[in-house]
Amino acid sequence: MPRPLTRAQALQNQAFLRALARTGNAREAARAVGAHRALFTRRRAKHPAFAAEWDAALALAHAALARGEEGAPGRVVRTANGRLQLRRTLASSLTREHEQRFLAALSASANVRLSAAAAGFSHSAFYLRARANPAFAREWRLALKEGYQRVEAALLASWREDSHRDDAWRHNAPPEMPPMTPNQALQLLYLHQKAVLNQDEPPHLKRRRGECADAYSFRLAAMYRARQARDREAFRVAEAARLSRGEGPYWQDGAPDLPDLAQVKGWSKADPAKPPHDETRALFGGWRLNDWDGARG
Repeated sequence: MPRPLTRAQALQNQAFLRALARTGNAREAARAVGAHRALFTRRRAKHPAFAAEWDAALALAHAALARGEEGAPGRVVRTANGRLQLRRTLASSLTREHEQRFLAALSASANVRLSAAAAGFSHSAFYLRARANPAFAREWRLALKEGYQRVEAALLASWREDSHRDDAWRHNAPPEMPPMTPNQALQLLYLHQKAVLNQDEPPHLKRRRGECADAYSFRLAAMYRARQARDREAFRVAEAARLSRGEGPYWQDGAPDLPDLAQVKGWSKADPAKPPHDETRALFGGWRLNDWDGARG
């Protein structure tokens, strides 16, 4: 498993993805954020979720570029009265290059309309092609499955405690506190005291009227597991902060102080009456093999 990205790296990736969705060129997007393209390609190779977001940003860029070319068949055009209109394209005008572009975008975004726009045609044209061509329909299903899995992986990665996706507010100065009376301040403190101090019991774990002891014991066990999960989450957040500061994981604070392994001997000194070990004889667990045979006899 690759090392989680630091907050600075996550913010840099987000800026790169925004520029990539706008330009459709990885080199230009990297130059826009003041970095080299190789930096992001290495991260793409190590982080599958970032690779999925990269491909989805390219699909968005291609769709935007395709919509910008007015008059092309199956694309968004502007009519004489100035209104935008999506003109339908016949399936017979689709080429293999358009099909491959549609499938590539679909495998990255799992979005049929976006992929069709990225290929420069309406989504109805590809539906017609799928009904007429079983091979293309099969590749459609495979591309959609791959896109679903990649979007799911990117979503799960964004939910991790060390993703730095939603923690921007914690690294900025808070806004000014709105004016309130002492009575309002006391009411706010009373309403949120248990939640902030971790003293509240989840509503579904409170003992209900007529609840048996077994059910209540199950609820207490569930509360314990929830607290354990909260502690693990706090640990992961702390570790992400350590990594963002460049301190490294807690198990890499220092190498253990080991003695010289050449000083370690396998001969047991429990019995001082034993003669010294003969270096030409093999040992088994601190015993001479002859001694072991004699003990067995």
